[in-house]
Amino acid sequence: MKKSNISTKIKVIGILFALLMTSIIATTIYLNNKNEKDAMIVNIAGKQRMLTQNISKNIFYLYSNPKSSQNELDSSVEEFIYNLESLKGGNSLSKLKEAPNIQIDRQMLQIEYLWSIFYQNISKFKELIQNNSKQKELQNIVNVIYETNPELLYEVDALVSLHTINSEQKIRFLKNSQYFFAILILLLIIYSFLELKAMEKNALRFIEESKRVMEQNLEEPLKHIRIEAEGELIEASNIFNRFLNKINSAIIDSNSALEQSKNASYKLEEITNEFDEIISELQNKSEISKQLNKSEDIAIQTQEQLLHSSKRLNELKNELEKIIIFAEKKF
Repeated sequence: MKKSNISTKIKVIGILFALLMTSIIATTIYLNNKNEKDAMIVNIAGKQRMLTQNISKNIFYLYSNPKSSQNELDSSVEEFIYNLESLKGGNSLSKLKEAPNIQIDRQMLQIEYLWSIFYQNISKFKELIQNNSKQKELQNIVNVIYETNPELLYEVDALVSLHTINSEQKIRFLKNSQYFFAILILLLIIYSFLELKAMEKNALRFIEESKRVMEQNLEEPLKHIRIEAEGELIEASNIFNRFLNKINSAIIDSNSALEQSKNASYKLEEITNEFDEIISELQNKSEISKQLNKSEDIAIQTQEQLLHSSKRLNELKNELEKIIIFAEKKF
């Protein structure tokens, strides 16, 4: 099974951290904007309740004082209509959009229906108050306004409550989302810690295996490093194993040459002994003795050369052992 690289694990953990932190920041910014928008909606809906009461108060005042100015009444009516359009998302307030759910949308329709009736009665009141001959009809309109005002006020209160509940639900959801992302970050921190511990453990195992290899008997081939770890450590162990293969090959060749040198030396020694015996038998024959002495000198010289080769091979073996000891110190 292919092991993932250390660099890949670090990149994945870093990307996950960045995504989670970005999510928390984005959720916080959205939550702040949502609070600002919802606060504006609740404020406008609350104003509608106040304007309803103010309109009724002005009608009752004008009914008692027909000559008084209608400016405050007209201003309250215009503001109520503007705010009603704003709550529907029909005005230029960029932070306000259409009703966020069906329940609020239905409540808005109910208020619009009641307001249309209420507004018609206001218009009739403004017409009749200028005509003193229709006092009875004017009184009836005032009574109707008096009776319908509490119902409109109640529905406006219900709208304020719905917007408040909707705002609280959204805030609760966004806060839960923040808690969720925070828990994910905590889990990611724990996962990162475990992964780092695993990487550290694999690195220590690689060092221990390297030391074990260096402490092996050089009379036998060095055993390879075999570990299950991340890709970088496996690649390092493969490079180390290739180096061991070269050392093993050099040791085998050195031992083989040394053995052959020893065998040749033994053979030459046997030949020399045989020549000594022959020379002792032919001591009276000077010419033959001279030739044999020359042959013996050649054999001795050859034996010395083989012994020198054997010594050089031993030196080569010692140098290889020094290389292994140096590599052991490095690891």
